[in-house]
Amino acid sequence: MGRMIDQVRASKLPSNMMQFAARGALSVPPDENLEILVYLAKHNKVFGDLARMTLAGWDEKASLAAASDPKTAREVLDYLVAPENLRPKLLPALLDNSAVPESELAKVAISASAENIAVMLQSTRVRKAAEILECLRSNPYLKANDAAVVAQLLDGGVSAAPVEVEGETESHSEAAAVEVVAVDSVEVAKPEEHEEAEVPDEHVSAYLAEHATEIVAEEGKPFQPIGGIMELLGADYFPVTAVQDAPAEAQAAATPVASAPAATAAKPGMTAAAKTAGHVAPPVVAKRENTMQKINGLDVKGRIQLALKGNKEERSILIRDGTKVVALAVLEAPKLSDGEVEKFALQKNVLEAVLRQIPLKRRFMKNYIVVRNLVANPRTPLDLAMGLIKHLIAVDLKNVSANKEVSETVRKMALKMYKQKMDAANKK
Repeated sequence: MGRMIDQVRASKLPSNMMQFAARGALSVPPDENLEILVYLAKHNKVFGDLARMTLAGWDEKASLAAASDPKTAREVLDYLVAPENLRPKLLPALLDNSAVPESELAKVAISASAENIAVMLQSTRVRKAAEILECLRSNPYLKANDAAVVAQLLDGGVSAAPVEVEGETESHSEAAAVEVVAVDSVEVAKPEEHEEAEVPDEHVSAYLAEHATEIVAEEGKPFQPIGGIMELLGADYFPVTAVQDAPAEAQAAATPVASAPAATAAKPGMTAAAKTAGHVAPPVVAKRENTMQKINGLDVKGRIQLALKGNKEERSILIRDGTKVVALAVLEAPKLSDGEVEKFALQKNVLEAVLRQIPLKRRFMKNYIVVRNLVANPRTPLDLAMGLIKHLIAVDLKNVSANKEVSETVRKMALKMYKQKMDAANKK
């Protein structure tokens, strides 16, 4: 009799057996069970979501055995090492597995967390692979000390010693496991912001030095908000934008209006009403226009400085900057409040790198609302949402399970966990 995986591929199993397969409940060897789940997750439209959810919670020992074995099916290894599915604890085994091609490890290197970068730089294989090292060099999470190691390795310095990651940075799985302050649906009062506090220049200099490689790579890149200007500013801003974007003739025609008060003030005999008649400059519009002009006129380094030292309005714009090193600088701002981070965690018009960076900060992950918003955000990467969902209370699990914007995999997991919590509560 042939293997069960062959029958699954040929769609020869009845529906109830396919459902068992997608739950990992078939009576087959562990390696074949895993192969069946990966096949369904990648190729089956009916049972794919269920298979992905099963894989997300698959036994760690069995997963580690598969990740370590060169005889594991290539499709399984490709699934395990894919950035959206990768479990940090499997990474060392996958790095040492000769059956995992360097091209797949290079994909991991592009967006690996700081913790995973440290793990990769401990691998002899990675330290000798130029393709992987080049991808690490372009990673937005690469710290200055690790960047120096990568540069030395690329120059032929095999003996370069990787430096340990700073204590505050955590892997995605660890960030998801840190203590979260559970609260009811009532919002917790936030401490007042201290916008008047001055940010020391040393803080800015440290960030610029730490990210010097990325800054040089992005030099000359203008401000381009994720989602575009329309989504950034809103419909009520467009009368101002229209003036900014108008032809030169129209702008020239508008200039006398702006200077009318000064001109009329110089004319003797002009009435007070006439002096004020031409003066129309709403203070709110002028402020918003000036903020955008200020940001548009800055280079990458200038926008980073503004992200670290600016006010709440400036941070709310710069968090949507399409240049990663600028957007991530907002999360390092000393004056950044919990309320701002809660909004960032729910935004759809930010880089994925921003959503991945938030859980790496222990301070943010102690805020339950941040965790809840990340899970509810359809832009949050699947692996991150699945790691955080276990921290939600019942009412929020129910809300996520009904949220059609998030992934079906997340919805089903939320519903499953909601039912488990309700069953446990009813048994008490």
